[in-house]
Amino acid sequence: MANPSPARPRPAGEPTQTRRPAPPQAAAARRHKPRPISDFRPPSRLSLLLHRLSVRMGASSIGRRSGGVLAWLVIGGFVAYGTVLGGHVEEARSLAVDVGDLAANVAGFRIKQVDLSGQNHVTPAEILAAAGIKQTTSLLLVDADATRQKLEEMPWIASATVRKLYPDKIQIAVVERQAYALWQVNGELKVIARDGTPIAPYSDDPRYISLPIVVGEGAQKQVQDIVDALGRVPAVRDQVRASILVAGRRWTLKLRNGIDVRLPEQGLDGALTELADLDRDKKLLTRDITIVDLRLPDRVVVRLSDAAADARMQMLKARAKAKKVGAT
Repeated sequence: MANPSPARPRPAGEPTQTRRPAPPQAAAARRHKPRPISDFRPPSRLSLLLHRLSVRMGASSIGRRSGGVLAWLVIGGFVAYGTVLGGHVEEARSLAVDVGDLAANVAGFRIKQVDLSGQNHVTPAEILAAAGIKQTTSLLLVDADATRQKLEEMPWIASATVRKLYPDKIQIAVVERQAYALWQVNGELKVIARDGTPIAPYSDDPRYISLPIVVGEGAQKQVQDIVDALGRVPAVRDQVRASILVAGRRWTLKLRNGIDVRLPEQGLDGALTELADLDRDKKLLTRDITIVDLRLPDRVVVRLSDAAADARMQMLKARAKAKKVGAT
């Protein structure tokens, strides 16, 4: 033990000063001063991971031999992850995620069960791929909000819910969009939802065969207007093959028998009701005509087919000739 430093000589006449030791109770109070409740915070995901990792590794013979190496591995993994968050290389981010998953899995957070619900058109494999969940993914490093956003970027999925159930389960529930109509544009036929979102290319799926068809640029954005209007007039709807949007302003109906029905920009419901009445009373849509024009509010214009127009012309000539003969 080192000798204490020699005391400084006290000049003559200087009063002697002594320091009184603090009472033991006061020293203990300083050492054990209670912390306010507001200072306490729940453990972070990192601290939880490291705690479980240390417990597991400490209980295993491998951990006792190589705990230091694994600790450096964990630290390096999180350093790499922080590097990526700062906007660096994608490869580093991928490596950091893999290292973090490895460490979290050793600590007991590997996802062992995934509960999926609500999927119909999308497969479980597609959902897991979009969510980024693999066999090596740990629950601790799954960001539920980010996973939900990734799932909602899928065309078929309107909304998704992601729940993490520690230590090793995750629940994913999705709500799919409903196939509402077929949209033809640039020679392609697509399945669209009610809001016009394209959700799949057309196929021979029986669920798509009876869907209404809209044609033209921008038709998907106005599909609700024409489909709902036709739904209120079933007698016309059942004869429509496709609805064509013209100049982004009005619709022309292409009927199954080849007749075109030109609808007005305004008063869509009234025009369809008038068309149904004309067909019921005068069998308009079964006549030899090519166009029914309902764009004028006070009249209906009908164009005959070429054959019907020739026949009508011959009939008018015959009538004129008969009148001329009768007059002589």
